[in-house]
Amino acid sequence: MPKIWKSKSTSLHPMVEKYTVGNDHKLDKRLLPYDIEASRAHAKALVKIKVLKPAEFTKLNQGLNEIMKLFKQGKFKIRLEDEDCHTAIENYLIKKYGPLGKKIHTGRSRNDQVLVATRLYSRKKLKQISAEMVKLEKVFLDMAKKYEYMPLPGYTHTRRAMPSSIGHWAAAYLEDLINDHKLLVSAYELNDQNPLGAAAGFGVNFNLDRKLTTKLMGFQKTQINSLYAVNSRGKTESYILAVCTQIMMILGRLANEMIWYTTPEFNYFNLPWEYTTGSSIMPQKRNPDVFELVRGNVNVIVGLQTQIKDVCKSLISGYNRDTQLTKEPLIKGMGITRRSLEVMVLVMSGIKPNKEVLMNSLSPELFATIEANNLVKKGMTFREAYQKVKEELDDLEVGDPVKALKEINSLGAPGNLMLNSYKLDKSL
Repeated sequence: MPKIWKSKSTSLHPMVEKYTVGNDHKLDKRLLPYDIEASRAHAKALVKIKVLKPAEFTKLNQGLNEIMKLFKQGKFKIRLEDEDCHTAIENYLIKKYGPLGKKIHTGRSRNDQVLVATRLYSRKKLKQISAEMVKLEKVFLDMAKKYEYMPLPGYTHTRRAMPSSIGHWAAAYLEDLINDHKLLVSAYELNDQNPLGAAAGFGVNFNLDRKLTTKLMGFQKTQINSLYAVNSRGKTESYILAVCTQIMMILGRLANEMIWYTTPEFNYFNLPWEYTTGSSIMPQKRNPDVFELVRGNVNVIVGLQTQIKDVCKSLISGYNRDTQLTKEPLIKGMGITRRSLEVMVLVMSGIKPNKEVLMNSLSPELFATIEANNLVKKGMTFREAYQKVKEELDDLEVGDPVKALKEINSLGAPGNLMLNSYKLDKSL
């Protein structure tokens, strides 16, 4: 079928067609179910203003259901000449129903079609990311409770600094995830707005019930200004990936620490073999590739976020074809974030601390600050206590590290876990 915008007197050079379509016809396999959902809602709005008769809606809805069935069977194809899923759907309906199929595009543009389909797609993916974040929060809460007083040296400047515990370390990641989950909620709310009805950015002269389509598609609210709805494409995607960047920064730090903590030199944790890969030349190697790829993907997400920002930062108001280039980084970025969370939930659930190594890890010098503070409690100034302990470092002794950690926590020090204060997030 011809392109929906093409006239009999015009033709498009094949090279221009291939370049302008890009890989949208492939990417839109992900968006097609959501465009069907939006098309169904739009058709109901057309019934309300009597552009469609109820019987006509029934036929079109049947056609949309057929497309969805074919899509699930892998039989519905989006071709290069279709350009995108929106045109492929319309062409199918026109081929099946003739003039009736030509009615469904009344009162909308491919611009607000892609906007609403992307919003629906992103809403689902953000829910999936949220669910994985909650799972990882639970992993760290369980770890914090189980290993509350299992020793783990605290580091500053990548050098041993003060005594800490696995519980304290795990609770730090828990709190970080809880805070970033709030950012995820804000991205979800920003995305959860219905742009359908904005058309090409300047509305339409039909009295479309936008509140109806908002309700039918389950959006939290309706975007008010049609021009802003168009201008928000790219900005919304950029913010979603900005939040994904924050989440990935947590995972990158965790991955980097686990790479070191599971080396034979540290040996603080045991990394099960099923989470490692081998070497093509060295038979003995078991490599922490999963952590290395999570660490590397932090940079990928930062790059994708920057890509969207750079595409959209200088555009004038209204639709610009440049924004087509925001689709792929958004889809890719949310996918990487979800899969990274998923694999870290799996691996961190199987990580086990090496108790004997950790019990011996708190060497006497790590208690230097605590010893200085004990002298202050006996009446010495801190600077005098600091100097005294510094001069006597070689003579410092440490007793039971677990007992020492419990004593620190019992005094209400900032290191106190206060695990009962943490409330795990609920999935979106």
